[in-house]
Amino acid sequence: MSAALDIRDLTVRYTSRAGYAVTPLDGFGASCDDGDLAILLGPSGSGKTTLLSCLAGLLTPTSGSITAAGREVTTLAGAELSDYRRHGVGVVFQAFNLVASLSALENVAAPLRLGGTRWRDAEARAKELLEEVGLGDRLQHKPAELSGGQQQRVAIARALVFDPPLILADEPTAHLDYISVEEVLLLIRRLATPGRVVVVATHDDRFNPLADRVIELRPHGAAHEPEPFERVLAPGEVLFEQGDEADAVYIIESGKVEVFRRAEDGSEERLAVLGPGRYFGEIGPMLKLPRTASARARNDEVRLTGMGLREFRRRSGQTG
Repeated sequence: MSAALDIRDLTVRYTSRAGYAVTPLDGFGASCDDGDLAILLGPSGSGKTTLLSCLAGLLTPTSGSITAAGREVTTLAGAELSDYRRHGVGVVFQAFNLVASLSALENVAAPLRLGGTRWRDAEARAKELLEEVGLGDRLQHKPAELSGGQQQRVAIARALVFDPPLILADEPTAHLDYISVEEVLLLIRRLATPGRVVVVATHDDRFNPLADRVIELRPHGAAHEPEPFERVLAPGEVLFEQGDEADAVYIIESGKVEVFRRAEDGSEERLAVLGPGRYFGEIGPMLKLPRTASARARNDEVRLTGMGLREFRRRSGQTG
């Protein structure tokens, strides 16, 4: 049986406002079976929201493919893409994105009305869905009259109006108190049924026991802490490129290292030239972010000591 959601060799590359090349996803792949609840794990900057945008058909990747419910999403365009966005995928946003002036019933019915559905039919469908998420007694309440958990349940009901085979949720519990979190967690778990895949990007590890599949976009540094090691670079040799996984901090024993950023057009901006005794590369491991710049040996051979963040902190503490 083929996967209900299949992502292969997905790469997204773009130019930042500052003109630098950024690659939040590089050859990423994953698959989910029918009825799966999949959790996307990874620190900020690891590409979770970028991946959701690709799955939703809102962002075209640089390369790779996405197949959802038998449709090759990355090849869709025009009317076919619009149809996929409307009927093939439902999106639950972190900030709810409800229209403040509309009631819960009207918010859920809005996508149907925009699609040309008669009000009577749209109202009936919206009422059915709000009852399914436990808000049958809140049909006429506006967002300001609802708790955060209730607003998120309205947003979930809205994502279900066309009964899409793929539901995406971006940090759906981020703004909720602990009571509301429980309600939303269990509701999202129930959404993953035969005929549908649910993908949730979250920092909330309370989702993990409920998940059928946990997908890590970037390994967590603590589980991959390297032992101290030596590295020798030939003149001009690159140590790491911007966008690479940041798993080590480096101290220069001899020679000089040039730190630079490369723009999309191939040009370079030099950020620093560092000599013996200097350290670099600590920000990525500290913040669990990809490398934001590249580093290479200057004109001479360079000898380095690489280490994990914990060892770096230990040595820094010893040297003041």
